[in-house]
Amino acid sequence: MKLLIVNNLASGFRDGAIYDFMRAFASDGDEICVRCTDGDTDLADFLRDAEDFDAVVAAGGDGTVASAAYLLAETGIPLLPFPAGTANLLAMNLASPAEPHALARLMREQRLMDFDIGEIELSNGERFGFSMIAGAGYDAAIMEGAEPSKRLLGPMAYFTAAFANFAPQFSRITLTIDGKTVETQGVGVLAINFSKLQFDISLVHENLPRDGMFDIVVMNTHDAVGLIPAILSCMLDRAGEFPSRPDAMEVFRCQECTVVADPPLAVQYDGEVTGTMTPFTVRMLPEAARFVVSEECLKLFGEESASPLNLD
Repeated sequence: MKLLIVNNLASGFRDGAIYDFMRAFASDGDEICVRCTDGDTDLADFLRDAEDFDAVVAAGGDGTVASAAYLLAETGIPLLPFPAGTANLLAMNLASPAEPHALARLMREQRLMDFDIGEIELSNGERFGFSMIAGAGYDAAIMEGAEPSKRLLGPMAYFTAAFANFAPQFSRITLTIDGKTVETQGVGVLAINFSKLQFDISLVHENLPRDGMFDIVVMNTHDAVGLIPAILSCMLDRAGEFPSRPDAMEVFRCQECTVVADPPLAVQYDGEVTGTMTPFTVRMLPEAARFVVSEECLKLFGEESASPLNLD
């Protein structure tokens, strides 16, 4: 098997797990190409010849995996998300193992599923891909606040940043949802594809990353304290059966959404702080990413649509 690995050296704790994966995976006749970046080299340079490989492994955090998935969108090239970041929410949503030897077996077992990914267009015209969540406001402030302590605290860095910012910017928000204008207000807006966060908390009732639609969630409150009832309901709603979300969360569904805020709100996607402000636009790319997945993932999201790698 001919395997291309793109390895983000700046992600997570730099524990070398990707090299354990290589040792566990390698068999007679295999060819493994590793390309490393610390954030300076564009992943597009690494993936320029991806079609010459049987599959790609993206080792890094959710931002690294989302960037690779976007660059490979609609090519049909299989991508294995290798969880080497801080939160690794995509791997969790896909029910993928974290241990390198188990991931090596996953690649050999040759299960594939196609998933939706999102495209975000920033105010400066740049476009990026995201697999989990793009947003503006409170979530971006949390991502920025967590950055200095992620390697020390791991996922707890996000909770520390949230508690440190109980008075986020409150804005008037205009959404253009599939061409329809909605006026609202709040401390942030989320465009959700995969919905589950740490501790199996689901931001919306159903986790539907293959339905061709975003859930647009407005955090419709004046401060972070007002979000506490919504957070508690999310924690209770483990199986998507909780009857309702509090008024602090306003939910819409769409394929495309433009967000304008006054005052402007900072923007992030999959944990990557962009350094830009609203407006931004998100667009759905239905089933554009082909992921190597576990058997549990097949059961979660529909075994009938899986396909083999056909490497023989």
